[in-house]
Amino acid sequence: MTRILFNILGTLALILAVLGIFLPLLPTTPFLLLAAACYMRGSRRMYDWLTSHRIFGPYIVDFQTGRGIPLRTKVLALAMMWPSLAVSAWIMPVPWARWLLLIPGLGVTIYLLRLPTRTHDEDQINRE
Repeated sequence: MTRILFNILGTLALILAVLGIFLPLLPTTPFLLLAAACYMRGSRRMYDWLTSHRIFGPYIVDFQTGRGIPLRTKVLALAMMWPSLAVSAWIMPVPWARWLLLIPGLGVTIYLLRLPTRTHDEDQINRE
């Protein structure tokens, strides 16, 4: 029964991670890591599929091994998030609530900046 629960939670986390690619306030990486952790406990086959996935797998494996994420990914994430938050604040009908958008924006920014940054040299070594 707990394996089924972990698989359901892993699938929900994976869905949220995919949505996080397109929605600026939903963080992708933590949901991917949660999905991996749930699948690790619920289904070895789903865990292996997720960690070997051509798009999601490298992020999970690099995070689990402490290698971090490429600088380009950090810059791209921040460059997409802050304009999205600005547009959201601009169309927000409640003026005081606009400032609340700073909370997840600053949280995600601090989170990304604190992650280890993988250098271009490390990427070249791993391709060889």
